[in-house]
Amino acid sequence: MIEALLQAILEQVDQPKKDLEHNLRALLNEAVTKMDLVSREELERQQTALNSANQKLIALQEQVKTLETLLQK
Repeated sequence: MIEALLQAILEQVDQPKKDLEHNLRALLNEAVTKMDLVSREELERQQTALNSANQKLIALQEQVKTLETLLQK
C-alpha cells in the first residue's frame, strides 16, 4: 500500500515537470523565432558572396585606374 502511494505521489510530481518543460520549450522556440536569427550555413553563404563581390570591386577599381592613366596620356 505504501509502495502504491509512493508511486502515485511520484507520478503527481512528474507531471508538473513535464508541463514546465513543454512550456519552456515553446517559450524558447517563440523567442528564437522572434530574434530573426540565421543559420551558420546562411552566414557562410553570405560571407562567400561578400568576398566574391569585394574581389570584383577590387578588379573594377584597378580597371578604372588603368583607364584613367590611359586617358591622362
